[in-house]
Amino acid sequence: MPEAPKTTLKTTDYNLQEKNKKALEFIEDVTTNADEVQKRVLSEILSRNSHVEYLQRHGLNGRTDRESFKKLMPVITYEDIQRDINRIANGDTSQILCSKPISEFLTSSGTSGGERKLMPTIEEELDRRSLLYSLLMPVMSQYVPSLEKGKGMYFLFIKSEAKTPGGLVSRPVLTSYYKSSHFKQRPYEPYTNYTSPNETILCPDSYQSMYSQMLCGLCQHKEVLRVGAVFASGFIRAIKFLEKHWSVLCKDIRNGTIDPLITDPSVREAVMKILKPDTKLADFIEVECKKSSWQGIITRLWPNTKYVDVIVTGTMSQYIPTLDYYSNGLPLVCTMYASSECYFGVNLKPLCKPSEVSYTLIPSMAYFEFLPVYRNNGITNSITVPKSLNEKEQQDLVDLADVKLGQEYELVVTTYAGLYRYRVGDVLRVAGFKNKAPQFNFICRENVVLSIDSDKTDEVELQNAVKNAVNHLKPFDATIAEYTSYADTTTIPGHYVLFWELTLNGTTPIPPSIFEDCCWTIEESLNSVYRQGRVSDKSIGPLEIKIVEPGTFDKLMDYAISLGASINQYKTPRCVKFAPIVELLNSRIVSCYFSPKCPKWVPGHKQWGNKN
Repeated sequence: MPEAPKTTLKTTDYNLQEKNKKALEFIEDVTTNADEVQKRVLSEILSRNSHVEYLQRHGLNGRTDRESFKKLMPVITYEDIQRDINRIANGDTSQILCSKPISEFLTSSGTSGGERKLMPTIEEELDRRSLLYSLLMPVMSQYVPSLEKGKGMYFLFIKSEAKTPGGLVSRPVLTSYYKSSHFKQRPYEPYTNYTSPNETILCPDSYQSMYSQMLCGLCQHKEVLRVGAVFASGFIRAIKFLEKHWSVLCKDIRNGTIDPLITDPSVREAVMKILKPDTKLADFIEVECKKSSWQGIITRLWPNTKYVDVIVTGTMSQYIPTLDYYSNGLPLVCTMYASSECYFGVNLKPLCKPSEVSYTLIPSMAYFEFLPVYRNNGITNSITVPKSLNEKEQQDLVDLADVKLGQEYELVVTTYAGLYRYRVGDVLRVAGFKNKAPQFNFICRENVVLSIDSDKTDEVELQNAVKNAVNHLKPFDATIAEYTSYADTTTIPGHYVLFWELTLNGTTPIPPSIFEDCCWTIEESLNSVYRQGRVSDKSIGPLEIKIVEPGTFDKLMDYAISLGASINQYKTPRCVKFAPIVELLNSRIVSCYFSPKCPKWVPGHKQWGNKN
């Protein structure tokens, strides 16, 4: 089997064509021999970790074959290994999950008990992540030639990090990658030639980082061939930032100076290497930004842009109309599929429609298994994924090479960093095959009802938050008769909306401040990822409660039944997305209230005492 493509070529011996060819050959090889690669990966993981406590606990005793592994090792969720994770976080350096030292924790956007999940990782995982990144542009170059002749304008940001009581850093996976030498000291590579200097990406102040990246992107506007961010929501925030601050940016370009609000010395120094007084460019930007319509603003300001590189699958699909508006319908490209647990795969047809995106799992990244999932036949057509599995269900997991076309599965991974048969929580559908490796559509994140950015709020969490808020209504002898929710992305940033129908038994009017308190209490009750989005990242707007007329939810049920729902099976959906239903709810609004302030949030986990 050929080696993974190298990512350390020097400028002098850099041969782009040869590098692209090797990357594509690597994809061809691992997908052709998918099952053999998977068998080898599992054997490697189990043999190198044969003496770790977790594998010993389950009686594997050094065995590395699939049959023993599937028979002895349980399929798990985060809660099953939380005690082990906490031991490592608290400073236990014995070989609990992995034979190699845990180098840091990657904080998941999924939560447990309201706090981010901590995913263990080891130093060599950075090599695997870099490998997957190195495959993206060779694939893209087959569809869009000459991308090496220009630059990418990508809005990339770091997020806050904390230290566990044992001294290990905990931070999001992208923050870990951007702060690593793999990114900061990356060798010459025309495909990672970005308009944003490293110093602007690594600036911890989100305003200074966004401002300086936008300034550099505008200064180099003719060189930009592709634009993007990680998520669609992040890229739209960048355009909204430009809409708000273009006049100050134009002033800096006109004068060759940097706004005094940019105080980070390293950022100022890096930007000054790019920024030169340019009256003509400033005038051009001003004319475009002053126009009443911002339709096509991306192609107007960055005229050579070929595509927008953002994730628009899953809940991010709600941003597609906005991206189409700003980009004049440029291709929206989803290049890869990854999470804190593991980097999974790549999109081999990057110019496909967002609704047709499928990811080819790269068999050398981890050992993959698949738990079949089925849909309810009720009105929501919801996906049923059991919380815990019986022995038969554990045995029913399917290997990568054995999945069936059209079937939906929950992804289960075993990683080099110490996760064994771990349920990721993503539901995927088999869309086709590349050689013998399956290609998957991302369907949804299990149990998530609301999401604006990287936040994921499930039904139980929402129910508990509403229950806490209802306490404010008790003095007025009022209760909630029914409620549902909606992720409103027509505002930037997007925000959660709750529709409440009240039962009023008392005669005292409820003042607006009480409903505002309800909004804030809900926000306070939501998980730390949501609260960070509100407080630190500014990626989520204030939560809104809309009071609707009495009888509104009866109308909602009537509408659902008119579409064919069974009256016996009907239950109020706790989240709505279908436009006619949202319109129905909005047509019956009596009053609206917003959270008056941000909820409390600090980096780290509450059980650590937040001393970081």
